[in-house]
Amino acid sequence: MNLSWDEFPVIAIPATLCWLAAGLLACRRARSPRSIYVVDALAMIGIIVFAVFIAAFWNALSRPPLRTMGETRLWYALFLFLVGYITYRRWNYPWLLLLSAATAAAFTGINLLKPEIHSIALMPALQSFLFIPHVIIYIIAYAIFGVATLAAAVLLVRQRNGINHELLAFVDNLVYIGFGFLALGLLLGAIWAKEAWGHYWSWDPKETLAFITGAAYLAYIHLRHHRREDRLVIWVLPVAFLLLLLGWFGTTLFPGSSLHLYSDFPA
Repeated sequence: MNLSWDEFPVIAIPATLCWLAAGLLACRRARSPRSIYVVDALAMIGIIVFAVFIAAFWNALSRPPLRTMGETRLWYALFLFLVGYITYRRWNYPWLLLLSAATAAAFTGINLLKPEIHSIALMPALQSFLFIPHVIIYIIAYAIFGVATLAAAVLLVRQRNGINHELLAFVDNLVYIGFGFLALGLLLGAIWAKEAWGHYWSWDPKETLAFITGAAYLAYIHLRHHRREDRLVIWVLPVAFLLLLLGWFGTTLFPGSSLHLYSDFPA
């Protein structure tokens, strides 16, 4: 089966509506066992439909849809909601399911307005077996950090009534997992860079921002390791996520100075 950006609205709108409906239903105060099953069904339908589009789009392109910003936003929307759903099922935070659904819907909406269609062919530097795992691992890290940032924002709002230690520990766990994926993606990227350009690291703008982003999350981990629980430490996460977005979308801000300009991929 082949699908293109032309069919994307037919797939994306129902999928995101399922995600939003699942989030809204999960947040209802009076929930019956039947409604919980409906939440699961809506979430899974949206996930499967969205994943099927990515697979069919991949087949139509004859390459992984990971080259452009529009294509990476596809994966990000899917992974963001998937992480939100997994955390909802594991830790029972229905509000996080709704926030994840809303954020995933926003990224999907950007793609509906700006799909960023490019040629099918991959440039030589992208024709590596490391291309797919490197980018997908990075997007998974971005999705986990996105959910962690949403939870941190809620934590900052609720902190006026005292710190929620359970929620803070949950945020910590997400950051630890996300940082693990980020470090793995960075390692694969360095190996890829050696293969493509002859050196592991060049300190071009995108690599520099990747380093700064990783350092920001490492600073949060360090501060939390010393049991600091004040608002300033929690604020590190929104700042780190802004740096992450700058590194992801900011390639075009540095014309002519980045090795990554040719591809518009996320890391």
